[in-house]
Amino acid sequence: MFYRRKIILSILQIFNNKLEKIKLQKLLFLFTTYQKEKAYHFVPYKYGAYSFSAVADLRSLEKTGIVFSDKKFFYKKDTTDYTKDLTAQDAKILSSIKEYFFNFTKEDLIKFTYQNYPYYATKSNIAKEYLHSNELEKHHNKDNKIILFTIGYEGISLEEYLNKLLQNNVSLLIDVRNNPISMKYGFSKTKLSTYCKSLGIQYLHLPEAGIPSDHRKTLRKQDDYDKLFVWYKEHHLAKNNEVLQNIYSLLLHHKRIALTCFEANIHQCHRKHLAEQIAKLPNFEYPIVHL
Repeated sequence: MFYRRKIILSILQIFNNKLEKIKLQKLLFLFTTYQKEKAYHFVPYKYGAYSFSAVADLRSLEKTGIVFSDKKFFYKKDTTDYTKDLTAQDAKILSSIKEYFFNFTKEDLIKFTYQNYPYYATKSNIAKEYLHSNELEKHHNKDNKIILFTIGYEGISLEEYLNKLLQNNVSLLIDVRNNPISMKYGFSKTKLSTYCKSLGIQYLHLPEAGIPSDHRKTLRKQDDYDKLFVWYKEHHLAKNNEVLQNIYSLLLHHKRIALTCFEANIHQCHRKHLAEQIAKLPNFEYPIVHL
């Protein structure tokens, strides 16, 4: 079993094997705020800090019969003591969470997290019940200056990735992978589109901007990438100039868009060269920012 799932089960265990779904999210969030290497990351959502990845893990635990749920609660079903498997540091954090928050109601936890971590209340349906509007405004990025961003998801969680988009006020994510399938949770086309839209970010897939997989099979060193990108610019994009014009038009309309692909290293991803070719279009005078 993944270690991070043992943390969820340990939290359920110390709260008598039963927690409201919102309370579990809040307690898991508070737990991770004390961790140096976070088991989960969170985004601002309908009721505050929320981890899509944690929910996916809970669904997996349900399938194996370790937990079950109803409309409001999660229940730990098995009798295994998962707290014994935690590191000494995480066991200490768990003890503190129990000591401080055991008698908190759902409303207490919402108020505490909103007031102490207001960024995570910025997408909440109920934030105004707990925070003044000026407090929320401080954590909203309202910058509408036109910027062409690029972003890769290699090495970061879904929530870290989504936070980068939110914190830079990206309104449209353009997926420039030829084949938008990923073994990494949350980054296949359907799921990524769903998660973006749930946070107010539009999603668009442009496969014609990608590099066919048969051209990527022999990539070993930087020189291989460089040769591929020469072909990409001089042949692929030269035959697909309309994709450059399309993205440029979308940039002017949405103002802050991001081109996305896999690689963390911008020098090993075609999105860098795609952005640079767009920048060569007439009247393009906007910054390119690689997140």
